[in-house]
Amino acid sequence: MLSKNRKDKLVTCQKKLGYPFKNITLLNQALTHKSFVNENNCNYKDNERLEFLGDSVLDLIIGEYSLKNFKNRMEGDLSKIRAALVNEINLSKIARSLNLGENIQLGKGESLSGGHNKNSILANTFEAIVAAIYLDGGLKRSTKVILPLFKSDLHHLADTSRYRDYKSELQEHSQGKKIAIPVYKVEKEIGPDHDKIFEVTVSISSKIVGKGKGKNKKEGEQEAAREALENLNVKQ
Repeated sequence: MLSKNRKDKLVTCQKKLGYPFKNITLLNQALTHKSFVNENNCNYKDNERLEFLGDSVLDLIIGEYSLKNFKNRMEGDLSKIRAALVNEINLSKIARSLNLGENIQLGKGESLSGGHNKNSILANTFEAIVAAIYLDGGLKRSTKVILPLFKSDLHHLADTSRYRDYKSELQEHSQGKKIAIPVYKVEKEIGPDHDKIFEVTVSISSKIVGKGKGKNKKEGEQEAAREALENLNVKQ
């Protein structure tokens, strides 16, 4: 049985999502972390199974739209574009835009450690929300709700080269030239845990050839590799 305060929060969340649930318990489950269930020993279900389904639904929604709208892109490019969107950093950003953090039910320990603003919890919760909408309203309705959250970035990525794997390109360049393999190093981490900036360098034969910054190590390495390709005058 949901309390009045919990029902009010779910109503607010539905308005933010732009989707009224027929089965409100699905939304509540999507917003319930396993730590809450473990600490309260209640009959609620956590969102892990929904998260599993939501990941697949999200891939289908993004994949189908990309296939229909980016007809000049090869399968490899479409996969890279999708991977650049469906990741922890981007999903947590969307979750914050929907104010999901303040509506997640967490255990006391997880809550005190800043769980409401952790990228991993926010991203997983968003995937659970996707699954909840899919189960409640079907694929057509969930696509109508979810796709607008990605469409602008989708087209931006398709029109630029931000989805490219610069690390692989730099590795292939090094192997082709038979020189030392690139070595990446995190030089500095700036900011709080939930909003860190990683400063990364990449070196070849102990010489720094590129520097980059990113919201995670992988993103910083990609930026460093991109700069390295530019500095080495590798055709891109």
